Amino acid sequence: MNRLIIYYSQGGTTDLVAKTLAKNLNASLVRIHDLKNREGFKNRLLSSISAIREEKTDIVPAKLDLTNYDTIYFGTPTWAGNPTPAILTIIDRCNLRAKDVVLFATMDSNRGDSNIERLEEKVKIRGARVIETFTITTKNKSPEKLVSDTEAIIEMKDLKMY
Repeated sequence: MNRLIIYYSQGGTTDLVAKTLAKNLNASLVRIHDLKNREGFKNRLLSSISAIREEKTDIVPAKLDLTNYDTIYFGTPTWAGNPTPAILTIIDRCNLRAKDVVLFATMDSNRGDSNIERLEEKVKIRGARVIETFTITTKNKSPEKLVSDTEAIIEMKDLKMY
C-alpha cells in the first residue's frame, strides 16, 4: 500500500505529527509551503481572515501527481476554526478521484471539528472517499507528548490497515 502525507505547518506542530505518521506508517511525505508571509501579529490576523474566506494562495509545490498512491493524508493546522489556505489550495489542484483519504488537523483549542468537516467536503467534491479523520490538540504539549499522542491515534484508529 502506497501512502502519501500532504501537509502544511507553520509553527512546527503539524510538521511533527506528519513526520510521526510517516515514520510509523512507512508513508511518503510532502510539506506544502505557503509563499505568503504569515509571520507576525498582523499577518496572522490576516491569515485567519484568509482561512475563513477560503482564499487561495501561492504554494510550493504548486501541484502533485497522486497516481502512485492509494491512500492520501491531508494535514493542516486550524486557523479560526478552518483549514489553512495552503491546504485548501493543494486540495483544489489534486485529482482525488477514487482515492482513499485520511484527514487530520492540529489545534490549540477544541475548534478542529469544523476544520475537518470542511476538509471532508472539499476532498469529496474532488472524488475522494474519506476513510478516517482525527484532530490533535497541541496547546502546552511537549514534542514528546505530541509524538505519543499521534502514535496512540495510529493504534486506536488502526491507521496501519489503510
